[in-house]
Amino acid sequence: MSARRQFLATTALLGLTGTIHAQPLQHNVRDYGAKGDGKALDTEAIQRAIDAAAQAGGGTVLLPAGQYLSFTLHLKSHVTLHLDNGSLLIAAEPGTEGKAYDLAEPNPWDMYQDFGHSHWHNSLIVGDGITHVAITGQGRIWGRGLTRQGPGPRRQSKPGDMPSSLGNADPMGERQKPGQEYAADMKGKGNKAIALKNCRHVLLRDFSILKGGHFAVLATGVDHLTIDNLQVDTERDGFDIDACHYVRIANCGVNSPNDDAICLKSSYALGSARMTENVVITNCQVSGYDLGTYLDGSFGRTTQRAPDLEGVCGRIKLGTESNGGFRNIAISNCVFERCRGLAIESVDGALIEDVVVSNLAMRELTNSPIFIRLGRRMRAPEGTPVGKIRRISIHQVSVASAAHEYASIIAGLPGHPIEDVVLSNITTVHAGGGKREDAERPIPENETMYPEPSMFGVTPAYGLYARHVKGLRLQQVQFKLHSPEARPAIITDDVTD
Repeated sequence: MSARRQFLATTALLGLTGTIHAQPLQHNVRDYGAKGDGKALDTEAIQRAIDAAAQAGGGTVLLPAGQYLSFTLHLKSHVTLHLDNGSLLIAAEPGTEGKAYDLAEPNPWDMYQDFGHSHWHNSLIVGDGITHVAITGQGRIWGRGLTRQGPGPRRQSKPGDMPSSLGNADPMGERQKPGQEYAADMKGKGNKAIALKNCRHVLLRDFSILKGGHFAVLATGVDHLTIDNLQVDTERDGFDIDACHYVRIANCGVNSPNDDAICLKSSYALGSARMTENVVITNCQVSGYDLGTYLDGSFGRTTQRAPDLEGVCGRIKLGTESNGGFRNIAISNCVFERCRGLAIESVDGALIEDVVVSNLAMRELTNSPIFIRLGRRMRAPEGTPVGKIRRISIHQVSVASAAHEYASIIAGLPGHPIEDVVLSNITTVHAGGGKREDAERPIPENETMYPEPSMFGVTPAYGLYARHVKGLRLQQVQFKLHSPEARPAIITDDVTD
């Protein structure tokens, strides 16, 4: 059979005789009715383009230059949402044209973590149970119509829910009085820019986010996740990576004066204690400049405190939600500027092990350069035991202008020591100014408190305070001072090996 006859026979079997009309690999949202004028709602047009790409077996949905006003968009498998240079996807204000964000879906386990961690559909962009999906391009997502708040936990609030510095205050709306209808005031509101749940093979690359709501990116139960070259300037958390496996976060800048910048978590939101493991965070910058001034390049410094009444935040953290645990985590080549220091926390029963941190440059820190805390807050199912922290290695850290109130802190619990911590090649320049009475006062255990360095008050040492630790090694560690200091550089309490 000739090649031509073989081709005709094959196409006949496939029902492709006559003219072959291939589905386009790129779907321009303007071809589906999007206006891109920043006034008309483009939700339905963008969703039609996403659905068409999915029905064609996959492809790219293009948002060309323009301003696209939208409520909740649902990503589909094998679809890339591409924000072209000059495009702006704007989160609409609830009530625009009588529309609103999707309702938060029910979650029987939402009593164990904040509202924002427990729901995904009440967001601008949602991916639920999908695979091989991407958001790319040099455009921007602006969460103008998103709220940063939530109604609080469905259960009775506990003291460990909030930092101790707040007392009975609640500026973020995280507490709820008993008897209130849960989440009623969140109806129609969105509080996340991008929310991903139980997804596989996800790529987020090159775009920026301004004001992402409660979370700019919330990824829960997402495996094989890559976040590369994102620039984020947001009012609360930047990236929350929760119960995820095989994650790479690289070349990103996250400015979040009011909350954490890059935060690994392991909550109970999926109904089980799933670890966050095999994570790399590299070549990133985190900061706490005034909101919006990171992306516009002015780097404002007027904001002095986060809503918890402590210094601006903007750090890299493991915790506070810590049910499932953290394992095989590598953090390297990162810059901390005008923010809190590195935090590693297990307070809800998590096992944290095999964490390697290297090459950090820190400046203008508002609390401890390094904070490692094992506690027993226990926002977890009844009977969950106290967790463990072990095999933590932190190397090559340079800290300038550390807050004078707080040394680096490694604090376990009586009978539950933190194990095998190595600190090497670390230089910290502290402001000085501590008093002798600070070194002599008793330090409370505060086992059930929300974990922040301020939970212990001004630390009795200015360089390192370690308590309930087994296996602590310091190599080439220097603590320097800008001004006179009455406290010793290092104090250890119940530290062995």
